[in-house]
Amino acid sequence: MNLNKAMIIGNVVRDPEIRTTPGGQNVTSFSVATNMVWKDAQGEKQEKVEFHNVVAWRRLAEITGQYLKKGSKVYIEGRLQTRNWDDPNGIKKYRTEIIAGNMIMLDNKTNNNKEEYSDNNSQVKEEPLKEKQEEIEIEKVNVEDIPF
Repeated sequence: MNLNKAMIIGNVVRDPEIRTTPGGQNVTSFSVATNMVWKDAQGEKQEKVEFHNVVAWRRLAEITGQYLKKGSKVYIEGRLQTRNWDDPNGIKKYRTEIIAGNMIMLDNKTNNNKEEYSDNNSQVKEEPLKEKQEEIEIEKVNVEDIPF
């Protein structure tokens, strides 16, 4: 069994950049910063920031491009993907990204509910995260669908 799942809660670092592929699909890219705070051996507060590259496709790309702005608090759920290319000097470059499948905007100031958007073109009202009950959904895998 394999699992490739990423879940982050953080702040959008820059406004999402929306583009359209030659095939007509919308794609949005943006970055999210997450912070980790701890006390070191001397009892002093330490902080580390991680920056995550996020890519959203299709309807989720339209929604992120329309509603997310620099500084927005957001929950992103998706999968990790690394792509590579050669730069003009022939040096191999790598970039690891979260391919978003689900997004919840956490700083909605109009009400206490959070807006959840997913890549399957549906929009669902969610309760605040601390009140949300976890649900585990197991997807059946058909042996014929495995590519190897």
